[in-house]
Amino acid sequence: MKVKRFEELIAWQEARKLAQLVYSATNTGRMAKDYGLRDQIQRAAVSVGSNIAEGFERLGNKEFARFLWIAKGSAGEVVSQLYTAVDIGYLTDEQFERLSDQARRCSYIIYKLIQSLH
Repeated sequence: MKVKRFEELIAWQEARKLAQLVYSATNTGRMAKDYGLRDQIQRAAVSVGSNIAEGFERLGNKEFARFLWIAKGSAGEVVSQLYTAVDIGYLTDEQFERLSDQARRCSYIIYKLIQSLH
């Protein structure tokens, strides 16, 4: 089966979930007022799906893989920022686990997608 639109990619679908979860968690409580960290983690979360979509639209495996690596890096950035958020008390341990699990899931799926391009 040939994928015709980036929206069909599981990697993009999971990245979309990650962005939704991050926005939900960061627009409430004390974190909502920490504009620096809130904005940075939101940008990183959005970057995951955006890079998957942009790379797909380039219509070449080499370019697609390059953007997938960037998306994978953004997923890692989200996890790092989540550590900061939980360490300073903005997120509960449960929120951290749910969000970091989703970011790591995205990273894993992106990696498998990269492997499939070779």
